[in-house]
Amino acid sequence: METERQLLEAIRNGDKTATRRLYDRFSGYTMAIARRYIPEREDVRDVMQDSFVSILTSLNQFSYRGEGSLKSWVARIVVNKALDWVKEREQQMFTSEMPLEAEEEELPDMEGVPPDILNAMIGRLPAGCRLVLNLYVFDQLSHKEIAHRLGIKEGSSASQLFHAKQLLAQMIEKYLDSQRI
Repeated sequence: METERQLLEAIRNGDKTATRRLYDRFSGYTMAIARRYIPEREDVRDVMQDSFVSILTSLNQFSYRGEGSLKSWVARIVVNKALDWVKEREQQMFTSEMPLEAEEEELPDMEGVPPDILNAMIGRLPAGCRLVLNLYVFDQLSHKEIAHRLGIKEGSSASQLFHAKQLLAQMIEKYLDSQRI
């Protein structure tokens, strides 16, 4: 298999098929990332197109730092494009209200929930909850980093995560109950 360095060199040397290989190599991965943030498939396609335009037009600015660095850079572009898309289109994304005596909600055992069903559940979360959950769980950002990235307060990030977990727990329980019947 072609390494990231070889692929980059081929693209930078003008190999027209190399850009297609870049797309083929990362399209499934980036589609999965975008779907975490954007529930509608048609909208994901738009974000994917914008992402790959950005990737290809800024590839000369990318600094290779070892195998996996290209994949990480591509993922970061897709996350940023998805966040921009959501912020542009979703209204009233964030609430800062958190129950005063809220206990940390533990998610039920998700082992019986197929990944596509879980992704659909995450896609049904309100936009603010969905963004914070993805940034916290999948991108492993702190509430401080999330707050900075989304232009919200740290408390709002924590509140959104709390609400996301609460809503997701309800959806998982409902799904698991329906499977027991």
